[in-house]
Amino acid sequence: MVASSAPPLERASKLARFALVGSPNSGKTTLFNALTGLRAKTGNYAGVTVERHSGSLRVDDARQKPAEIIDLPGTYSLDALSEDEAVTVRVLRGELDDELGGGLDGVLVVADATTLERSLPLLAEVLALGRPTLLVLTMIDELRARGGTIDIFELRRAIGIPVVGIVGTKGVGLDDLKLQLAEVQTWSRAPTTTVHSTTTERFAWADDVLGRAARLAPGASQLTQRIDSVLLHRVFGPLFFFAFVLVFFQAVFSGADPLMDLLDSGIGSVADALANVLPPGLLSSLLCDGVVRGVGSVLVFLPQIVLLFAVILFLEASGYMARAAFVVDRLMGFVGLEGRCFIALLSSYACAVPGILATRSIPSPRHRLITILVAPLTTCSARLPVYALLIAAFVEPTPVFGPLTAQGLTLLALYLLGAFSTLAAAALLGRGLVRGRSLPFYQELPPYRWPSWRTIAQQIWQRVRIFLKRAGTVILAASILLWLLLSFPRRDFPDGTPTAEQQQVILENSYAAQVGRAMEPVFAPLGFDWRINVGLLGSFAAREVMVSTLAQIYGHGDADEGDEGLTSRVREAMDAPTAFALLVWFVYALQCISTIAVMRRETASWRWPIIALVAMGVFGWCGGYLAYTLAS
Repeated sequence: MVASSAPPLERASKLARFALVGSPNSGKTTLFNALTGLRAKTGNYAGVTVERHSGSLRVDDARQKPAEIIDLPGTYSLDALSEDEAVTVRVLRGELDDELGGGLDGVLVVADATTLERSLPLLAEVLALGRPTLLVLTMIDELRARGGTIDIFELRRAIGIPVVGIVGTKGVGLDDLKLQLAEVQTWSRAPTTTVHSTTTERFAWADDVLGRAARLAPGASQLTQRIDSVLLHRVFGPLFFFAFVLVFFQAVFSGADPLMDLLDSGIGSVADALANVLPPGLLSSLLCDGVVRGVGSVLVFLPQIVLLFAVILFLEASGYMARAAFVVDRLMGFVGLEGRCFIALLSSYACAVPGILATRSIPSPRHRLITILVAPLTTCSARLPVYALLIAAFVEPTPVFGPLTAQGLTLLALYLLGAFSTLAAAALLGRGLVRGRSLPFYQELPPYRWPSWRTIAQQIWQRVRIFLKRAGTVILAASILLWLLLSFPRRDFPDGTPTAEQQQVILENSYAAQVGRAMEPVFAPLGFDWRINVGLLGSFAAREVMVSTLAQIYGHGDADEGDEGLTSRVREAMDAPTAFALLVWFVYALQCISTIAVMRRETASWRWPIIALVAMGVFGWCGGYLAYTLAS
């Protein structure tokens, strides 16, 4: 009897588990963040590369009960096309119960109240699975603002399941939803007459439900229509997009300057203070040059990266990002891709790794592979510190037009070079090297919404935390390793030899110098000396390490230079043609171990990552050589 009672007791000790299901732009992720308080864990489903997000329900009331919330990939239907949609279907059908640690106790179908007619057919498919289900209506405040009303009590009667209306960004209705989750065993089940097997039947049922529950359908957003008449115009839409990008890159370069200068000054002060406190020697050099100046030289560019993320996240939350995909869909089609690929490529501007992971939503295997291969050509944020350093050193802030300067335009030119190269590579791959069938593209255009600043701030902090973690692990380790290679082997010097001269001799004969000189036959045509070559090698761990390398190498022997900045030292040690060649090299070269690893995982083969590594290296060398020749 004891043995037979063990399984129920074990199950009773586990948290109730709920899955969030909904179409893209339904407010599902906002609801997930509101329910979990961003206390989420990320992992991969076994056997597939699709990430899963799960978190613990934030309990605020004694009547509420702890639970686990699983945010499933967005889908319009359970007839899955892409890999991530297939995972949603498998979870709902119970095929991944063992991996999740048990089955689902309930399903929350999340639907935008302003476009309920699009979500009800999906709800019908979920109800057909026979699981306890609750309908969550999001954006009810916007429904009312647009003159629409829904009788939630009648909607409950029409569907036969619990219905809760919420405003996720403001927390309205969340307490009622949490109380419903605590009483999942009391949820009513939809009648069997609700279950429909064909698409036509599901849409007919949805029309019937809306006819009974919607007292007044929401009118079209007048604001959205007025804005879209310009932003989606065949001529003005692309022009606005280009003008916005132009102003954006100028702002990224110049808007963050005050904070960057402040950080630079603070890091220099910390290094100087340590040098004054610690006795001269290896420990002082390690802490001041390897740790503080090495990692600090990368942290200086944090304000620019934050500004980059802030603008991208604002555009996503406001609804313009979907329009941008629509605007460039014609261009993407010209090179053999689709608008969904643009979303993945846009994610790569933050980092190629999540950009490649975002290709899981692309249903066409051919389009997905092409997007994975060209994603590293987009200008990720890790390149930004290198760009900013070299542009500040070799391009004068000469006004060009209004607030636009030569520095901002140079940064834009580098991003455009990466973008056009991405499209050109996609066209080349799509027209012969990668074959397969294509699938039609559809994109829902949500109404424009004013984003929640709190949500954007939280998302920015998540990315900043990742950057700081990277700086405190990968970049720190690379900086210390670089310091060791630059500081050894040690040498004996006659008494009275100046410290700066000793450091310079050790540097010129260090292990790093030997490795860099061995690379010179390959990179000398680009003007790269052994110092730059060491940076190229170190930047495979993280592209930002290039800045750390230059900070350490050009910082040696500068004891008499006072607090002169890295920009000035780079300008003195490197000529302009070499700097421009280095910029072009970083546009093309695939110098990121993390990206190579995720390409290997997503393509399940080393073939494509090796092809990408070699091809982009060749393009980088040729482009750098051309830039060096033209600038000389």
